[in-house]
Amino acid sequence: MKKVLSLLLMVMLATAVYAGGQQGDKDMADGGDVTVTMFQLKVEIKDALDAYAAKYSEMTPGVTVKVETLGGGADFGGAMKAKAQAGEMPDIFVIEGKGGYDVWKDYIANLDDQPWLKDTDLAFMVDGSAYGFPVAIEGYGLAYNADILAKAGIDPATLTTRSAYEKAFMTLEAKKDELGIDAPVAMAASVAGGMWWVAGQHNLAAYWGGGLDFNDTSVIEEALAGKMDEPRFREYAKYVQLLFKYADQNILLNGSYDDQVGSFAQGKTAFLHQGNWVDPNMKQLGVTFKMGYAPHAFTEKPQTGLYLFAPSWYCVNSQSPRAEEAKAFLTAMATTADGQSYIVNEAGMIPAFKSVEIKPTGQLSQALMAANAKGGNYGVFFGMLPDGAGQNVFGPIYDLFAQNQDDLEQFIADMKDAFAQLPNM
Repeated sequence: MKKVLSLLLMVMLATAVYAGGQQGDKDMADGGDVTVTMFQLKVEIKDALDAYAAKYSEMTPGVTVKVETLGGGADFGGAMKAKAQAGEMPDIFVIEGKGGYDVWKDYIANLDDQPWLKDTDLAFMVDGSAYGFPVAIEGYGLAYNADILAKAGIDPATLTTRSAYEKAFMTLEAKKDELGIDAPVAMAASVAGGMWWVAGQHNLAAYWGGGLDFNDTSVIEEALAGKMDEPRFREYAKYVQLLFKYADQNILLNGSYDDQVGSFAQGKTAFLHQGNWVDPNMKQLGVTFKMGYAPHAFTEKPQTGLYLFAPSWYCVNSQSPRAEEAKAFLTAMATTADGQSYIVNEAGMIPAFKSVEIKPTGQLSQALMAANAKGGNYGVFFGMLPDGAGQNVFGPIYDLFAQNQDDLEQFIADMKDAFAQLPNM
């Protein structure tokens, strides 16, 4: 079966290469103007990225950059494969780690000669060579509304163990009417709602890296070999169960990204299970209350760190006749005043490039920068998983657990079986 799939992908890639060349010929026939296509998955930066691409196009004679966005839990990998099969492979596309690289490596240009490379430690590297431009530094913990916690008498600095969270959630639940909240936590886990990644990717990252050295990948490497650290996973599963129990059940079981983020922004929940990428949403929704991050502390041994990572990388299509124009667009994003302003001021992201002096204004991004400066944070390793594992394997298991929250043993058994499948994916 793997050989058949590999052969199919080779045919798809060859078809796309031919079509890309045909499009390149058409660009030249139309008078030399070049249209660079970009396919990306961060819906929260769509408007900012569209605006930057339009501005770049205006300032770069003969080049137009067009961005297509598909995210919010949609099947980006499946859409990429469909584009390849249709001969519509983009000039710039996104991978989220080794799983994506392994699928598209024959399509990914080497970027060792790019000027921005020396300005970052977060390029996607394989065997010492660069193949991916880091989109940003991202991260998360459990975001909190400081005003609500203060009214409830909860100090976020004390939230470093699972039992501390349980006590805080019980307090918030008991004071819901007084605080004007619907539930302590805004978290979504619905596959149908496109929110599989909240639990099946970002929350599961706590099991992979929580409480360990930033670069310690031993737990996920064990899983990639088909094995589970059962005592550690049981502690983690109890934390998931706690979050599910005290989450707004409508959002947990049926909610969308907008439902989840909107609930927190409106002061209807005290905690939000999302990363600093929601800063632009908070600005759009007029949030004025103070926010911060507490750790995803799932053990009784205190955990104080947040989760920091490069969430994804832009790759250049090595088969495209527009590869040099695509590289120039990325270089401008990293090295020019307009590009850097887009990353920080418009998209609200933490730049992955050391020379950028602009600081983000979003409270959650500022919290991550402070945590990064302090140290003691945890790595995020879901990019090491096989392509599709989060969406197709883990996401549905979390969704099922959200619907049957009392059955902790079934959740653990289902995840153990899923780990056993990983070596064969």
